[in-house]
Amino acid sequence: MRLLDVRAVLDREKDIHGVDPEIEVLKELDDNRTSYAILSHRWGTEVTYDEMTGLVVMGTRKRDKIRQRDGYQKIIKSCEQANKDGYSWLWIDTCCIDKKSSAELSEAINSMYRWYRNSQMCYVYLNDVDDSAFPIEPDFGKFCRSSGWPEWFSRGWTLQELIAPRELEFFNKSWVPIGNKQDLTSTLEGIARIPEKVLRSEQVLRSWERPSVAQIMSWAADRRTTRMEDRAYSLMGLFGVNMPMLYGEGLKAFQRLQLEIIRTASSDCSILAWNLKGRFGLHKSVLADDPSCFRGCHDIEKVDPRWFANELKVYLRQNRLGVDANRVELESLLRDVCSPLLSKFDVSNLGIQVSLPVVPIDHGYSDSYLTAVLPCRDRYGDLITIDLEPHGCTTGRCLGAARNIPNTLPQFTSLYLECSQEAEESYHDLTVHDGRTSYYGFTRCGTFPWELAGDVVTFSSQGNNFIVLVYANNDTKSRFAVGLGYYFGKVSAGVLCDEGPANQELWSSWPDFAKQAYDILWNAPIQEPYSLFIGNTVTDTHLPRSIWDARIFSHVGDGGSSTDVMIDIEQCPGCCTGPRQRAYNSLAHELWLPWTSQPIFSYELELGGRSAWMSLRSVAEMGIAVSRNLSPWACGEPHKNSWAIIVANIPFSNVAGTYSKICGNLVSTPRIHFIAQSSLVYPVVNVGRVACRFSMTLPCHATPSKIWSCINPRVSRFRTTKHSSCC
Repeated sequence: MRLLDVRAVLDREKDIHGVDPEIEVLKELDDNRTSYAILSHRWGTEVTYDEMTGLVVMGTRKRDKIRQRDGYQKIIKSCEQANKDGYSWLWIDTCCIDKKSSAELSEAINSMYRWYRNSQMCYVYLNDVDDSAFPIEPDFGKFCRSSGWPEWFSRGWTLQELIAPRELEFFNKSWVPIGNKQDLTSTLEGIARIPEKVLRSEQVLRSWERPSVAQIMSWAADRRTTRMEDRAYSLMGLFGVNMPMLYGEGLKAFQRLQLEIIRTASSDCSILAWNLKGRFGLHKSVLADDPSCFRGCHDIEKVDPRWFANELKVYLRQNRLGVDANRVELESLLRDVCSPLLSKFDVSNLGIQVSLPVVPIDHGYSDSYLTAVLPCRDRYGDLITIDLEPHGCTTGRCLGAARNIPNTLPQFTSLYLECSQEAEESYHDLTVHDGRTSYYGFTRCGTFPWELAGDVVTFSSQGNNFIVLVYANNDTKSRFAVGLGYYFGKVSAGVLCDEGPANQELWSSWPDFAKQAYDILWNAPIQEPYSLFIGNTVTDTHLPRSIWDARIFSHVGDGGSSTDVMIDIEQCPGCCTGPRQRAYNSLAHELWLPWTSQPIFSYELELGGRSAWMSLRSVAEMGIAVSRNLSPWACGEPHKNSWAIIVANIPFSNVAGTYSKICGNLVSTPRIHFIAQSSLVYPVVNVGRVACRFSMTLPCHATPSKIWSCINPRVSRFRTTKHSSCC
């Protein structure tokens, strides 16, 4: 490896104009026999190898410009610290590698983990930390783009730089030491989700205590790299594998990494246990596209082959499989599971060769699907299974609502698993409409794991595909989290409620709640699997011990490239005795939704003798709109179970008083409320017996539909007329 001569760099800097131009600041040395320090940092305006070696002989203007860079000052400060600590040699990735040489760059990347591991001291420079102490709690105000922690913890390459060194010391922006790895182990475990035993000794990764492949992958799930290929290359050292660098190969880098791991990590089948929520589209390979697919795999453990038979017996009993199987058949299965075939996990020209207990399943579409039982456990101690679909000689991964065929005993089967894929990075935009939550005093506290700029979330198939938004009402001590994601052509939307700390403002404690909600919602089961449903969905959850319902309405556009999501709060009618949850597959009528685009129609609304014209162009301009279930209203009296939605945007000086009087005389409508002028609301009316009625005609999917509501004629009256003709 090429190392900086600490003394030569500092002497050159002290007398840059009079120094000998032949002085060497870099020297080739053996990392196994040299005592050296190493720097870990976030890149900025850095100094290259050529600039560092040619600094003395270049022109004064160019030289001074380089010396003023933050990257150069970082080199000088690192050398000063190394000199202070008694180290003569220092390695910094920006200037110690000649990146013009692809061979040298490949050698450096393959050796980098070893270089960090063999260093006597690693300096971690946190350029975004101003405080004189290491942050022990997430601060989304300072570190909003990196999950509340310094950006160093969100980058891909710094994962191995945190684990590999024996001694590691953190420095703030002013190069003041703020803590070391040994003293901060418990804090670092919470930030990086790396077990304390690994942080204290990286040798665990090379021992029988080694965490599962899925768990190690999960440490990198939410980390980012500038180059797509570095998502894979930065993990090679953690798995003890080597492979050539091929920048430009894209997703194939991570595929090659997984194949190398399978060849070297014996029988660790947890590499197959990744979460399908990491996928945008259809999938047949058993390999993941990206480390983000292993998000939520922190607790996956390998099952020793010697104990797998016992675990399998528990699985059979829990799932009522093989109930009628005779003793000989069961013993034969358990004997096969204990055979060396279970440990055979290799790569061939037909795919990944593996032998596993397999159960035929009823998919609803075909009976040719399989469930394979993996020798690894989830956080609850249950064996993990994956669904497979045969493709000729090979078998691929599939997403299915698998239902085991009753009383079917698994068969120990040799499989060739599909491992080729041609996926490219893709994106999906999601627009959040949450203005209505403020009506009942709820405010968006923040988002996790990254900051949401504006109201548009861009999901990437390369990692950024799930986000949590937290809403809170400090006055009522109520809060809820909304998890939004996109996979397999549909929106993933979930709500998690929380009562909140009694003696703490919900606003200040939301980050912890956000992280908990993120883990829970990400690991929630996939709903309506194997269906590329494009349309509307509704999720409705009651906030515990409160009077609120939290609702999510989502709509995937016809083109499938964007999604609109409305987050809303509604006050529940009557007394709530416990948590309730409702889900709807589709909405038959969506006039009132904020993203609805309808032709322009004008209507006249008369309230208390005052009238106004309104154009039905958007919700902001809508005077009256109606939800679904229009069919019971087509003739006669309105049905008592029908829904009506009234949105008031009326330019009257006394609209509040007039509207309140009308609403006050509606029968059995406790959920209808007046909202201030120009507000967007959707009070839902459960119409009971009608005191009187009015009717108007609105366009509904290009077909006029008659809509009814009820008022007391002694208070006021509605009159609606279409701009071109009366209704």
